[in-house]
Amino acid sequence: MAGCCGHDAQFEGVSADYKRRLWAVIAINAGMFVVEMTAGHMARSQALQADALDFFGDAVTYGISLAVIGASLRVRSTAALAKGVSLLLMGMWVFGSTAYRVFTIGVPTAEVMGIIGFLALVANLASVGLLMRYKDGDANVRSVWLCSRNDAIGNIAVMIAAFGVWGTATGWPDLIVAAIMAGLFLSSAVQIIRQSLAEGRASAGHQHG
Repeated sequence: MAGCCGHDAQFEGVSADYKRRLWAVIAINAGMFVVEMTAGHMARSQALQADALDFFGDAVTYGISLAVIGASLRVRSTAALAKGVSLLLMGMWVFGSTAYRVFTIGVPTAEVMGIIGFLALVANLASVGLLMRYKDGDANVRSVWLCSRNDAIGNIAVMIAAFGVWGTATGWPDLIVAAIMAGLFLSSAVQIIRQSLAEGRASAGHQHG
C-alpha cells in the first residue's frame, strides 16, 4: 500500500501490458459475478451474494480504468471518485441487506458456500497475481488494486463463514462475514475518495498555476 497521493512519478496505467492484464481480470470478474450470484441465491448465502457484488463492482471498475487510461489527471481523478462513491453505496447496501436478513434468517447451504468460495478464491488470486506489479499508482490504478485485494480477502472470509455455518448450523457466521465485507467496501471507498479528491485538487492547482 505504498501509493502516495500527489507524486509526479506515479504510474498512470499507460502500458500495453497493464491493459492486457486488465482485460484478463475483467473477464475473470464478470464470469465469477454470474457464478457466485447464482450460487448465493441458491444457497441463501448473504456472504456469497456480497462477494458476487464485489466481483461486479470490480468488473465495472476495471472497465472504467481502461477507458480513462491516458486521460488528464482531472478525468482520471473524477473516474476514481465515481468508483469510490459506488463502493461506498455497495457497502451501505450490503450492510442494509445483512441487517434485513437478521430478522428473516435462514440457514445457508454450507457446502455450496465452501465450494464456490474456493473457486472464487482461485479466480481472485489469479487476478491479484496479474495486477501485483501495478499495485502502486494514481487513484485510478490504486482503485483497481484495492478491489482485487478486497476480492481475495472476501473469498477467504466466505470460506470461513461456510465452516462456521456448517459447525453451528445457524446463519449467523454468514451474516457476520457479510457485514465485515461491507466494512471492507467502505474502508476502500474512503481511501479511493480521499486520494481522488487530493489528485483533483492537484490538477486544479496545476491549471491555475
